[in-house]
Amino acid sequence: MSPDVTRDAPRRALMRIGIIGAGNIGTILARRLARVGHDVLIANSRAPETVPAAALSTGARAVWAADAAAGADVVIVSVNLGQIPSVADLVAEAPAGAVVLDTSNYFPRRDGVIEGLGTGQNESEWVQAQYRRPLVKVWNTITTASFADKATPAGTPGRIALPVAGDDDAQRRIGMELVEQTGFDAIDAGVIAESWRQQPGTPAYTTDLTAEQLPVALAAADAARAARRRDLMMEVLLERAEPDGTLPGPDFQLALTRLLF
Repeated sequence: MSPDVTRDAPRRALMRIGIIGAGNIGTILARRLARVGHDVLIANSRAPETVPAAALSTGARAVWAADAAAGADVVIVSVNLGQIPSVADLVAEAPAGAVVLDTSNYFPRRDGVIEGLGTGQNESEWVQAQYRRPLVKVWNTITTASFADKATPAGTPGRIALPVAGDDDAQRRIGMELVEQTGFDAIDAGVIAESWRQQPGTPAYTTDLTAEQLPVALAAADAARAARRRDLMMEVLLERAEPDGTLPGPDFQLALTRLLF
């Protein structure tokens, strides 16, 4: 059994959290945040009964996507960036005081080429424009495998750290507290204009760094090279894929991203 990573996590008032997206990251978030005691609602693009049972195993409830953000204190959007226009209206209709947390990353091979991204506008600024409201960028720099298997209680030596970016200080703090509650150290990564430093192709992306290492990696990010390194990473992974499309395992992916930097 995995350790209770929520044991020593910071506990503010429990919140109603709506999660849009029941893929791997959304499922783990639902499980861990419900275990803390938050009232968690989770939805995918289909009917509530199709939400994975694993997402509901600690008390989260499956709902229709239109209901996930209703009345929420926090809305977490965990879908591919290319799917964001299809959920943007749901996010925009969340309560005015709700904090919006976004986990997405831009991969042109998967999401299609989006004009402007990679040539000046950072991903989170584009996402904010779709949602028509501020967001906090978080949980986007860790692989599913590391998110599932490497969460640890606060104070554990070598604990992985995750960056949290957002323009509103109070909203960013909420994002950081939720990161801690999911089993990782939270690092204040500043405002959304600087969030390109945690996009794919930067030293902070999927390299499983500690709280001491992560700020150094964020500072070392190179905007001129990030998109090329992102695409190079994908080219190597796809070249090493199995005939059925299965990508190399998490150890290979971690070694590759660290090698790029």
